[in-house]
Amino acid sequence: MLVDRFNRKITNLRISITSRCNLNCFYCHREGYDASNELTPDEIAEIAKAFKELGVEKLKITGGEPLVRQDIVEIIEKLPEFREISMTTNGIRLSEIAHDLKEAGLDRVNVSLDTLDEKKYSYATRGGRIGKVVSGIETAVDAELTPVKLNMVLIEGFNTDEVDRMVEFAKQFKGDVIVQFIELVSLNYNGEGHFDVYSLINKFEKDAREVRIRNMQRRKQFVFDNYAVEFVKPVDNSEFCMACNRIRVTADGKIKPCLMRNDNLVDIRGLRGEDLKKAIVEALSLREPFYRG
Repeated sequence: MLVDRFNRKITNLRISITSRCNLNCFYCHREGYDASNELTPDEIAEIAKAFKELGVEKLKITGGEPLVRQDIVEIIEKLPEFREISMTTNGIRLSEIAHDLKEAGLDRVNVSLDTLDEKKYSYATRGGRIGKVVSGIETAVDAELTPVKLNMVLIEGFNTDEVDRMVEFAKQFKGDVIVQFIELVSLNYNGEGHFDVYSLINKFEKDAREVRIRNMQRRKQFVFDNYAVEFVKPVDNSEFCMACNRIRVTADGKIKPCLMRNDNLVDIRGLRGEDLKKAIVEALSLREPFYRG
Protein backbone atom coordinates (compact mmCIF):
# COMPACT_ATOMS: atom_id res chain seq x y z
CA MET A 1 0.00 0.00 0.00
CA LEU A 2 1.26 3.46 -0.94
CA VAL A 3 0.63 6.06 1.75
CA ASP A 4 2.30 9.47 1.73
CA ARG A 5 3.52 11.38 4.80
CA PHE A 6 0.17 13.16 5.04
CA ASN A 7 -1.56 9.78 5.43
CA ARG A 8 -3.12 9.90 1.95
CA LYS A 9 -3.50 6.46 0.38
CA ILE A 10 -2.57 6.37 -3.31
CA THR A 11 -5.05 4.19 -5.20
CA ASN A 12 -5.19 5.86 -8.64
CA LEU A 13 -2.46 6.15 -11.25
CA ARG A 14 -2.57 8.31 -14.39
CA ILE A 15 -0.03 7.60 -17.11
CA SER A 16 0.34 10.10 -19.94
CA ILE A 17 1.42 8.13 -22.99
CA THR A 18 1.92 11.09 -25.33
CA SER A 19 2.09 14.87 -25.35
CA ARG A 20 0.77 14.95 -28.92
CA CYS A 21 -2.81 15.82 -29.77
CA ASN A 22 -4.87 16.09 -32.93
CA LEU A 23 -6.73 19.12 -31.52
CA ASN A 24 -5.50 22.40 -30.07
CA CYS A 25 -8.05 23.52 -27.46
CA PHE A 26 -7.36 27.04 -26.26
CA TYR A 27 -7.44 26.26 -22.52
CA CYS A 28 -5.56 22.94 -22.52
CA HIS A 29 -2.77 22.60 -19.96
CA ARG A 30 -1.50 19.21 -21.25
CA GLU A 31 -0.69 16.62 -18.61
CA GLY A 32 2.07 15.21 -20.81
CA TYR A 33 5.30 16.93 -21.74
CA ASP A 34 6.95 17.53 -25.08
CA ALA A 35 8.52 14.10 -25.21
CA SER A 36 10.24 13.21 -28.47
CA ASN A 37 10.87 9.73 -27.07
CA GLU A 38 7.58 8.46 -25.70
CA LEU A 39 7.37 5.49 -23.36
CA THR A 40 7.09 2.18 -25.22
CA PRO A 41 4.24 -0.27 -24.56
CA ASP A 42 6.63 -2.48 -22.56
CA GLU A 43 7.84 0.47 -20.47
CA ILE A 44 4.26 1.55 -19.77
CA ALA A 45 3.36 -2.00 -18.74
CA GLU A 46 6.41 -2.25 -16.45
CA ILE A 47 5.53 1.01 -14.70
CA ALA A 48 1.88 0.01 -14.34
CA LYS A 49 2.89 -3.39 -12.93
CA ALA A 50 5.10 -1.82 -10.28
CA PHE A 51 2.38 0.55 -9.14
CA LYS A 52 -0.16 -2.27 -9.02
CA GLU A 53 2.12 -4.41 -6.88
CA LEU A 54 2.42 -1.44 -4.52
CA GLY A 55 -1.35 -1.29 -4.08
CA VAL A 56 -2.69 1.01 -6.81
CA GLU A 57 -6.19 -0.09 -7.83
CA LYS A 58 -7.17 2.08 -10.81
CA LEU A 59 -5.26 3.21 -13.89
CA LYS A 60 -6.17 5.99 -16.31
CA ILE A 61 -4.37 6.43 -19.63
CA THR A 62 -4.09 10.10 -20.58
CA GLY A 63 -2.28 12.40 -23.02
CA GLY A 64 -2.17 14.64 -24.95
CA GLU A 65 -4.56 12.50 -26.92
CA PRO A 66 -3.89 8.77 -26.33
CA LEU A 67 -5.57 7.69 -29.56
CA VAL A 68 -2.96 9.44 -31.72
CA ARG A 69 -0.65 6.54 -30.85
CA GLN A 70 -0.92 3.81 -33.46
CA ASP A 71 0.08 1.22 -30.83
CA ILE A 72 -2.68 2.17 -28.37
CA VAL A 73 -4.39 -1.24 -28.52
CA GLU A 74 -1.06 -2.97 -27.86
CA ILE A 75 -0.51 -0.66 -24.88
CA ILE A 76 -3.87 -1.62 -23.36
CA GLU A 77 -3.29 -5.32 -24.05
CA LYS A 78 0.03 -5.32 -22.19
CA LEU A 79 -1.28 -3.66 -19.03
CA PRO A 80 -1.75 -5.77 -15.90
CA GLU A 81 -5.29 -6.14 -14.60
CA PHE A 82 -6.54 -3.33 -12.36
CA ARG A 83 -9.91 -2.84 -10.70
CA GLU A 84 -10.52 -0.35 -13.49
CA ILE A 85 -8.58 0.79 -16.57
CA SER A 86 -9.95 3.94 -18.16
CA MET A 87 -8.83 6.50 -20.71
CA THR A 88 -9.29 10.18 -21.41
CA THR A 89 -9.86 11.07 -25.06
CA ASN A 90 -11.20 13.85 -27.24
CA GLY A 91 -13.19 11.16 -29.07
CA ILE A 92 -12.06 12.05 -32.59
CA ARG A 93 -10.79 8.50 -33.34
CA LEU A 94 -12.97 6.67 -30.84
CA SER A 95 -15.53 5.27 -33.29
CA GLU A 96 -12.72 3.57 -35.24
CA ILE A 97 -11.21 1.80 -32.29
CA ALA A 98 -13.68 1.54 -29.37
CA HIS A 99 -14.48 -2.16 -29.81
CA ASP A 100 -10.80 -3.06 -30.16
CA LEU A 101 -10.00 -1.14 -26.97
CA LYS A 102 -12.74 -2.98 -25.08
CA GLU A 103 -11.46 -6.33 -26.28
CA ALA A 104 -7.92 -5.35 -25.27
CA GLY A 105 -9.02 -4.70 -21.69
CA LEU A 106 -10.16 -1.07 -21.44
CA ASP A 107 -13.13 -0.63 -19.09
CA ARG A 108 -14.41 2.86 -19.85
CA VAL A 109 -13.61 6.29 -21.31
CA ASN A 110 -13.83 9.98 -20.44
CA VAL A 111 -14.61 12.09 -23.51
CA SER A 112 -13.96 15.83 -23.66
CA LEU A 113 -17.01 17.60 -25.05
CA ASP A 114 -17.46 21.26 -24.15
CA THR A 115 -20.18 22.13 -26.65
CA LEU A 116 -22.68 20.49 -28.95
CA ASP A 117 -22.60 23.43 -31.35
CA GLU A 118 -20.60 22.54 -34.46
CA LYS A 119 -19.21 26.02 -35.07
CA LYS A 120 -18.26 26.61 -31.45
CA TYR A 121 -16.60 23.20 -31.26
CA SER A 122 -14.53 23.92 -34.36
CA TYR A 123 -13.51 27.29 -32.91
CA ALA A 124 -12.57 25.95 -29.46
CA THR A 125 -10.58 23.00 -30.82
CA ARG A 126 -9.00 24.87 -33.74
CA GLY A 127 -10.74 22.83 -36.43
CA GLY A 128 -12.16 19.71 -34.76
CA ARG A 129 -15.28 18.04 -36.15
CA ILE A 130 -17.95 17.39 -33.56
CA GLY A 131 -19.66 14.71 -35.66
CA LYS A 132 -16.69 12.41 -35.10
CA VAL A 133 -16.90 12.92 -31.34
CA VAL A 134 -20.63 12.18 -31.17
CA SER A 135 -20.10 9.05 -33.28
CA GLY A 136 -17.27 8.05 -30.95
CA ILE A 137 -19.49 8.38 -27.88
CA GLU A 138 -22.22 6.29 -29.51
CA THR A 139 -19.70 3.60 -30.44
CA ALA A 140 -18.15 3.63 -26.96
CA VAL A 141 -21.57 3.02 -25.42
CA ASP A 142 -22.19 0.21 -27.91
CA ALA A 143 -18.80 -1.30 -27.00
CA GLU A 144 -19.73 -1.06 -23.29
CA LEU A 145 -16.90 1.30 -22.41
CA THR A 146 -19.28 2.61 -19.79
CA PRO A 147 -20.13 4.69 -17.98
CA VAL A 148 -18.84 7.17 -20.53
CA LYS A 149 -18.05 10.42 -18.73
CA LEU A 150 -18.48 13.60 -20.74
CA ASN A 151 -16.01 16.22 -19.52
CA MET A 152 -17.59 19.63 -20.12
CA VAL A 153 -15.37 22.55 -19.10
CA LEU A 154 -17.74 25.43 -18.41
CA ILE A 155 -16.60 28.79 -19.78
CA GLU A 156 -18.56 31.98 -19.18
CA GLY A 157 -19.64 33.53 -22.46
CA PHE A 158 -18.92 30.37 -24.42
CA ASN A 159 -20.95 27.34 -23.32
CA THR A 160 -22.70 27.97 -20.01
CA ASP A 161 -25.95 28.29 -21.93
CA GLU A 162 -25.61 24.66 -23.08
CA VAL A 163 -25.91 22.96 -19.70
CA ASP A 164 -29.46 21.75 -20.32
CA ARG A 165 -28.63 20.73 -23.88
CA MET A 166 -25.72 18.57 -22.69
CA VAL A 167 -27.92 16.90 -20.08
CA GLU A 168 -30.55 16.12 -22.72
CA PHE A 169 -27.82 14.64 -24.91
CA ALA A 170 -26.72 12.37 -22.05
CA LYS A 171 -30.27 11.22 -21.30
CA GLN A 172 -30.60 9.40 -24.62
CA PHE A 173 -27.98 6.87 -23.47
CA LYS A 174 -30.20 5.71 -20.59
CA GLY A 175 -27.70 5.81 -17.75
CA ASP A 176 -24.56 4.90 -19.70
CA VAL A 177 -23.36 8.53 -19.83
CA ILE A 178 -22.41 10.81 -16.93
CA VAL A 179 -21.93 14.55 -17.48
CA GLN A 180 -19.05 16.11 -15.56
CA PHE A 181 -19.24 19.89 -15.31
CA ILE A 182 -15.66 21.03 -14.81
CA GLU A 183 -14.42 24.41 -13.63
CA LEU A 184 -11.86 26.09 -15.89
CA VAL A 185 -8.30 25.86 -14.55
CA SER A 186 -6.23 28.85 -15.62
CA LEU A 187 -2.78 27.23 -15.74
CA ASN A 188 -1.86 28.26 -19.26
CA TYR A 189 -4.78 30.61 -19.65
CA ASN A 190 -5.44 34.13 -18.33
CA GLY A 191 -8.53 33.19 -16.36
CA GLU A 192 -11.03 34.99 -18.59
CA GLY A 193 -14.29 33.09 -18.76
CA HIS A 194 -14.16 31.61 -15.27
CA PHE A 195 -17.47 30.13 -14.14
CA ASP A 196 -18.27 28.73 -10.69
CA VAL A 197 -19.59 25.22 -11.37
CA TYR A 198 -21.03 24.99 -7.86
CA SER A 199 -23.54 27.68 -8.82
CA LEU A 200 -25.39 24.93 -10.73
CA ILE A 201 -25.82 22.57 -7.80
CA ASN A 202 -29.26 23.85 -6.77
CA LYS A 203 -30.45 23.25 -10.33
CA PHE A 204 -30.00 19.48 -9.94
CA GLU A 205 -30.10 18.82 -6.21
CA LYS A 206 -33.84 19.05 -5.62
CA ASP A 207 -34.86 16.45 -8.22
CA ALA A 208 -32.01 13.94 -7.89
CA ARG A 209 -32.92 10.37 -7.00
CA GLU A 210 -29.61 10.02 -5.16
CA VAL A 211 -26.75 12.31 -4.16
CA ARG A 212 -23.32 10.72 -3.93
CA ILE A 213 -20.26 12.33 -2.37
CA ARG A 214 -17.13 11.02 -4.04
CA ASN A 215 -13.94 10.82 -1.97
CA MET A 216 -11.82 12.63 -4.58
CA GLN A 217 -12.20 16.38 -3.92
CA ARG A 218 -15.49 15.58 -2.13
CA ARG A 219 -17.25 15.83 -5.49
CA LYS A 220 -21.02 15.80 -5.57
CA GLN A 221 -22.70 13.49 -8.08
CA PHE A 222 -26.44 13.74 -8.67
CA VAL A 223 -28.06 10.55 -9.95
CA PHE A 224 -31.33 10.50 -11.92
CA ASP A 225 -33.20 7.63 -13.56
CA ASN A 226 -31.41 7.80 -16.93
CA TYR A 227 -28.38 10.02 -16.37
CA ALA A 228 -26.09 11.54 -13.74
CA VAL A 229 -24.21 14.81 -13.37
CA GLU A 230 -21.08 15.53 -11.38
CA PHE A 231 -19.30 18.74 -10.44
CA VAL A 232 -15.51 19.06 -10.60
CA LYS A 233 -14.05 22.13 -8.92
CA PRO A 234 -10.29 21.64 -9.04
CA VAL A 235 -9.25 25.11 -7.87
CA ASP A 236 -10.48 27.22 -4.93
CA ASN A 237 -11.51 23.98 -3.30
CA SER A 238 -10.26 23.56 0.27
CA GLU A 239 -10.59 19.78 -0.05
CA PHE A 240 -8.72 19.49 -3.37
CA CYS A 241 -5.54 18.14 -1.78
CA MET A 242 -6.91 16.65 1.43
CA ALA A 243 -8.34 13.51 -0.18
CA CYS A 244 -6.00 13.30 -3.19
CA ASN A 245 -5.45 9.64 -4.06
CA ARG A 246 -3.74 10.16 -7.45
CA ILE A 247 -0.20 10.07 -8.74
CA ARG A 248 0.91 10.71 -12.32
CA VAL A 249 3.57 9.60 -14.76
CA THR A 250 4.46 11.92 -17.64
CA ALA A 251 4.88 10.92 -21.27
CA ASP A 252 8.67 11.07 -20.94
CA GLY A 253 8.78 8.70 -17.96
CA LYS A 254 8.80 10.92 -14.88
CA ILE A 255 6.67 10.55 -11.79
CA LYS A 256 4.69 13.73 -11.13
CA PRO A 257 3.75 13.55 -7.45
CA CYS A 258 1.45 16.61 -7.52
CA LEU A 259 -0.75 17.96 -10.31
CA MET A 260 -0.02 21.61 -9.58
CA ARG A 261 3.79 21.33 -9.31
CA ASN A 262 6.60 20.70 -11.79
CA ASP A 263 9.59 21.11 -9.46
CA ASN A 264 9.49 17.66 -7.87
CA LEU A 265 9.48 15.24 -10.81
CA VAL A 266 11.27 11.89 -10.45
CA ASP A 267 12.74 10.22 -13.54
CA ILE A 268 12.00 6.48 -13.63
CA ARG A 269 12.84 5.85 -17.28
CA GLY A 270 14.76 2.60 -17.59
CA LEU A 271 14.12 1.37 -14.05
CA ARG A 272 12.67 -2.07 -13.45
CA GLY A 273 11.58 -4.34 -10.61
CA GLU A 274 12.66 -3.37 -7.11
CA ASP A 275 14.62 -0.33 -8.31
CA LEU A 276 11.45 1.02 -9.91
CA LYS A 277 9.40 0.38 -6.78
CA LYS A 278 12.03 2.10 -4.64
CA ALA A 279 11.91 5.18 -6.87
CA ILE A 280 8.10 5.23 -6.65
CA VAL A 281 8.23 5.16 -2.84
CA GLU A 282 10.84 7.94 -2.85
CA ALA A 283 8.66 10.04 -5.16
CA LEU A 284 5.80 9.62 -2.73
CA SER A 285 7.81 11.45 -0.07
CA LEU A 286 7.76 14.56 -2.30
CA ARG A 287 3.98 14.83 -2.25
CA GLU A 288 2.92 17.98 -0.44
CA PRO A 289 -0.46 19.75 -0.38
CA PHE A 290 -0.52 22.65 -2.81
CA TYR A 291 -3.69 24.04 -1.21
CA ARG A 292 -3.41 24.20 2.55
CA GLY A 293 -6.90 25.46 3.33
